[in-house]
Amino acid sequence: MRIVILGTGNLATQLGMALHAQHAEIIQVYGRTGTSASDLANLLGCTSTTSKQEIITDADLYILAVSEAAIPEILTDAPFRDRLIVHTSGSISIDVLTSFSNNYGVFYPLQTLSKQKAVDFSAVPICIEANSVENLEKLNKLAKTISDQVFEINSTQRRQLHLAAVFVCNFVNHLYAIGEKLLQEQHLNFNLLKPLIAETAQKAMLFSPPDVQTGPAIRDNQKIMELHLQMLEQHPAWQKLYELISKDITRFHQV
Repeated sequence: MRIVILGTGNLATQLGMALHAQHAEIIQVYGRTGTSASDLANLLGCTSTTSKQEIITDADLYILAVSEAAIPEILTDAPFRDRLIVHTSGSISIDVLTSFSNNYGVFYPLQTLSKQKAVDFSAVPICIEANSVENLEKLNKLAKTISDQVFEINSTQRRQLHLAAVFVCNFVNHLYAIGEKLLQEQHLNFNLLKPLIAETAQKAMLFSPPDVQTGPAIRDNQKIMELHLQMLEQHPAWQKLYELISKDITRFHQV
């Protein structure tokens, strides 16, 4: 399968490298800037372009590893109509591609990705969807070359999955950032929290999260929670966040 990757960001880089490592035939990278496109192309051993009109037109698969907003911009007047096109977004429907090709699908890796950190894709769930059985089989075959976890998931399910992922990944990481800032105010190192973070994550892997919830909110310890709210007076946004989450934990466990 001859593949063109459209995009040069975190997802394009890590997915491209995972496919390349399994000897997928990546023939071109398209990017908005010459440097980012050529840098990724060099890693993948292929050519690059910043011009839509120079995108190779006879590839077997075009992977849109770009932001949701950029999809129509890239596909409008693209020279590769009716080839198999997939987007990699968790939050938008497969139907966004119906105006651009008769062959389309979704190839969504459920993982947080950064250019600077390698990822073992064999453990990354790949969620696929396609507009035909034939196209689904093609995506399934490709996904299984890089991952042991491939799932056929429709657009409604994928949006819900992405919403859940925002809670457990993006929101949790933001709470890590708040925790780091609070420690810095008392000249404490974030490393102090890392064993706690690791243990919490490990328990989430082994048990249902509600079964291992701890802290003052589940105990409804109003005295401790009031103290914490007073300590956050200089951070009203974090104070509101603390109060909102604490109330929700108490409510959740009273249902």
